Amino acid sequence: MLGFSYVKSAGAVLGVGSLVWCLAVTTACAAKGPAMAGPAAPGPPVANVGRTRYQGEWTSSGSAVFRGIPYAQPPVGALRWKPPQPLPQPAGTHSAVQPVPTCLQAFVGWNRAEAERSEEDCLYLDIRTPRVNRKARLPVLVWIHGGANWAGAASWVIDSGLADRGIVVVTVQYRLGVFGFLSHPELTRESPHGASGNFGLMDQIAALEWVKRNIAAFGGDPASVTIAGHSAGAQDAGLLLLSPRARGLFARAIQQSGTAGFGLPARTLAENERLGAAFAQLAGVTQDESQIEALRATDARKLLDAQMLLESPTLADNSFLFLQPVMDGWIVTGAPADLLKNGKSARVPLLIGNTAQELTLYGGDSAVRRALARIFGPFSDQALGLYGLHDGTQPPDDPILGSTAMQIAADDTFRCPAEFTAATHAASGQRVWRFQMERAAPGQLRIDHGSELTFILDNRPLNISVDGVRPLLQSYWVNFILHGDPNGPGLPQWPHYGGKRGYIAFTQSGPEVRTALRAPICALLQRP
Repeated sequence: MLGFSYVKSAGAVLGVGSLVWCLAVTTACAAKGPAMAGPAAPGPPVANVGRTRYQGEWTSSGSAVFRGIPYAQPPVGALRWKPPQPLPQPAGTHSAVQPVPTCLQAFVGWNRAEAERSEEDCLYLDIRTPRVNRKARLPVLVWIHGGANWAGAASWVIDSGLADRGIVVVTVQYRLGVFGFLSHPELTRESPHGASGNFGLMDQIAALEWVKRNIAAFGGDPASVTIAGHSAGAQDAGLLLLSPRARGLFARAIQQSGTAGFGLPARTLAENERLGAAFAQLAGVTQDESQIEALRATDARKLLDAQMLLESPTLADNSFLFLQPVMDGWIVTGAPADLLKNGKSARVPLLIGNTAQELTLYGGDSAVRRALARIFGPFSDQALGLYGLHDGTQPPDDPILGSTAMQIAADDTFRCPAEFTAATHAASGQRVWRFQMERAAPGQLRIDHGSELTFILDNRPLNISVDGVRPLLQSYWVNFILHGDPNGPGLPQWPHYGGKRGYIAFTQSGPEVRTALRAPICALLQRP
């Protein structure tokens, strides 16, 4: 199975580091003057959650931002590798204006800022809302950040313009890397469910439960929650769609450049437990003591160092180490592909897609033929023909899909898994809208993993062209979050995926309706 280099190919996109700061907006700071100078400035926004009054701040657009809202106890000390524990709401007024640390992570080539301000105490939400009013009942977007499940941050999404469209935006921090996805026989024995390895997903579920209980205090409608994510965040959203533990916590889902498994083989609990035992050895914990208790007493940064030495025997590139789903039997109850085929996905509308070019093939052009043999097995000769490689020559780069290496990578790990997810979800009777992004982000030279993010999350006036051909992605996304359907006035019709496998390509010339994206190759990939 393929692996890809997040460090080389994704750059700042997976953590969207280059996007974080360009999307920032300033907050309104109205100073109080003398009594006769005019009306007094409004007080800061306040949301009442039980006995707690969270005091946020106003943005320049008039929406309210609340930062660092805890949704579970800090997962430190004895709570390291425990399910997220409920947090009693403290009485009184608490400031919610300062950014909190990101979840603990090592520097992996693109996330220096996030790594430097990361800590183990990190289970917090940021919330931006147009109206702090329990009667507002506004739709809610819960964003799950990307970063290969071992890095990244979500707080930058709060600075997007989505809240100014009548949406309450919530961003979730969840445990990463070995802190979020470690299995070990001792952890499995500790669990009343006989499961370990999906603590990061448990965090996301706990955050959604908190949203269901409390988002009305921030003007949100707990019955109208959309989960969404990009890259690893999209994979996690896909796993939440399949998890019985997340049922009833959301009404819609958006997956951008990521599916439940990325086309990667899922690990059994036993396989992940063996990785956990290997990790303990790398961290210097011997077999003749309680490994988990010793690991809980080990400095967290030392554990990060050991994590970077950990390898999976089924991966060519270990940057995908924490993207292999762990079938723990409790949160993830089976192989994602089997669960999808058997109609186990949540009965909610789905918007799903990918960019035309994602992350390049691990090993580049020199690995093309080896990769085809590994991916397609007995059908590799047919695959050679489909990619134009039968005569031994290397086809020229496609202006939209990129090099052959890029095409193989996108087909195997993004495009065809998204097709499979769309097809199985639609076959279960749910509405699905499928897309492919075929133009670069403003200021970028080529289409890349995350090219759609600027168009969805920036603050420019909607439906206003800034480059002559601006695709109206944000309008489609807003309609889906508001109504469960991306279509609306002034937008080209986006058909259901349905039996014709319809999708929209967001091209340099605008949206184009097409059918059966990459059908011959995806059919070959999905053959038994």
